[in-house]
Amino acid sequence: MGVQLAKNAIDLGIVIRDSEASLKFYRDTLGFEHVADIPMPLGGGGTMHRLNCGDTLVKLVKFDNVPEAANPPGGIAAASGYRYFTMIVSNLHEIMQACEDAGYKVAVKVREARPGVTIGMVEDPDGNWVEFVQNG
Repeated sequence: MGVQLAKNAIDLGIVIRDSEASLKFYRDTLGFEHVADIPMPLGGGGTMHRLNCGDTLVKLVKFDNVPEAANPPGGIAAASGYRYFTMIVSNLHEIMQACEDAGYKVAVKVREARPGVTIGMVEDPDGNWVEFVQNG
């Protein structure tokens, strides 16, 4: 049968440690549209910051009691599980420069991944990697 999508994108939930730092990265630096803050009904309470990235909804979840365990550092090769997400962009160099200027760690400098495909990766405030891909 398979999944029958009702929306042409996924929604992505990211548990964060610091709302201000994460909003600065995703809203202010990357330009995601902050559409709402709602109470988080699971995990003992907190706030879900909802941001649009195209058709994708990015849900930044800040629990009132921050979980003790954290994302293992070291990027995509350091642990299993969800380690990064990818956006196809048309202004890769501009995005990478804005992230570097704002003080974010560049995990993978702009480089050609294969003919006609250029990538760069940046670490968010919680150590999650965000990949930017530009075609042609």
